[in-house]
Amino acid sequence: MSEQGSTPPPPEPSEGSAPPPQAPPPAGSYGSAPPPAAPNPYGAAPSYEQAPPSGPVARPKSMDLAVTLMRVGAVISLISALSVLFLRDTIREAVTTSLEDAGTTADQGTVDAAVAIGTGTAIVFGLVGVALWLWMASANGKGRSWARILSTVFFALSVVSFLVGLAQAQAGLSLVLNVVSLLLGAYIIFLLWKKESSEFYAASSTPRY
Repeated sequence: MSEQGSTPPPPEPSEGSAPPPQAPPPAGSYGSAPPPAAPNPYGAAPSYEQAPPSGPVARPKSMDLAVTLMRVGAVISLISALSVLFLRDTIREAVTTSLEDAGTTADQGTVDAAVAIGTGTAIVFGLVGVALWLWMASANGKGRSWARILSTVFFALSVVSFLVGLAQAQAGLSLVLNVVSLLLGAYIIFLLWKKESSEFYAASSTPRY
């Protein structure tokens, strides 16, 4: 006889009966689907993909014309430098007259040396002018703000040099080339400081990502 208070064993399922229901597995157990993620209260996560770089800044017509005229100025400087080779007789007469006015005997060797030095110096300065014209054309064409300021300084110096040169004897061709170069420089500076040109410089100086 069994003891009082003991739990009777569970009845065995009879053949053909359904098995008793089983308790569902605990949440998060192996094989169960993960719980849905909570929505982000701050909205979607920001994207850190880098934006494609923007294209080059369009150059206005005033800048195109200024760059073209700077290249023309380089050609004028080259012509001016080479024209000295055809003005050796004029330079010789000017040197002889200067020596005689100074009370110095116009020795042939001294005159030849002075002509050679003057010719060489004029050619070197002319080639330097060609290089400066081309440099400024390239830098201003790319929208470099410092190039516009430097071009303005170069023009101011050319005006001073022209006024000083008026007090000295000059060949007709040299004077004409200097006048044309000065007028050309004045118009170029006007183009560089136009409103659309200033906008081009400002846009070219802004970093693009």
